[in-house]
Amino acid sequence: MAVVLSPVSMQKGLTFRGFLRKPSGVLGLVMLSFILSIAIFAPWIAPYDPYQIVEATTADVLAPPSPAHLLGQDDSGKDVLSSVIYGARISLMVGFSASFIVVVMGTIVGMVSGYAGGWVDILLMRITDAILVVPQLPLMLVIIAVAGRGITNIILVIGFLSWTYAARVVRSQVLSVKERQFIMRARAIGVGHFRIMAVHILPQVIPVIFAEGILDISYAILSEATLSFLGLGDPTLISWGSILNRAFLRGAVTRGAWWFLIPPGLALAWVTLSLNFIGNALQELINPRLQTHHLFDERKMVMLSRLLVGGATASAPQQPSASGAGGHR
Repeated sequence: MAVVLSPVSMQKGLTFRGFLRKPSGVLGLVMLSFILSIAIFAPWIAPYDPYQIVEATTADVLAPPSPAHLLGQDDSGKDVLSSVIYGARISLMVGFSASFIVVVMGTIVGMVSGYAGGWVDILLMRITDAILVVPQLPLMLVIIAVAGRGITNIILVIGFLSWTYAARVVRSQVLSVKERQFIMRARAIGVGHFRIMAVHILPQVIPVIFAEGILDISYAILSEATLSFLGLGDPTLISWGSILNRAFLRGAVTRGAWWFLIPPGLALAWVTLSLNFIGNALQELINPRLQTHHLFDERKMVMLSRLLVGGATASAPQQPSASGAGGHR
């Protein structure tokens, strides 16, 4: 039997103090704050301007790390460390912008579908299923190839093709909230449908929306990196995916220029891991059953096993001992 989590308990559990009790969530927040600080203060942190044209010699092409270039130089003689620092700006901007579109569309579709029900729910969910079953990456490639490789097109494509899961999550929560007594009382006194959804239902599902949005950021960043790596990113901007694309196309692999390949890959892993830490911590706060289930607690597992063994022993039939049997003879 499916158990529906009460949104009231979600709001009580989702507090900053409760979040601080999650070591993985705090670690993820520190990691994300670090990368955000680098992106914001990139002009002051980066030793060079990666958008500035440099006069490179043959020795500068894919030059290894040195005191002047801590992460070496790329195929055009530019500093790799500066490119990675500036690439954080584009990757994070795409991630947060596309995630905002995903959250807005998913919330609207999920709330309308869950609250209205009937044929509206069926129609919206069938549209959601139709988009959900289409492979997103090939569709993104086709749309970007036709519409163009601008950063705006990339954000819109990622956002408009990734809202389906968020819509289903929001819909499931709205279905449970709209049956609560305070919603029925609001309907009884004549409160309008829009006001019920905006004032009474939306605050109850915001924790779920927030947790879903955090995880969508990492997906959007990886999607942009994938498109850029395949050569469909914005050629005028530097992102982690475009750095990897240039590294593979300009002979970094054949020449063993690891300093051109590993830093952007580690940056992607860093920000994705931090967002997953935060998202998982938020989900544990929203749904306490994820951390209170007996299968996740070693002490409860030991107690359960002892009870099972003790019960099996107590229910086993008692066999007469040999001495007892001989005494009766």
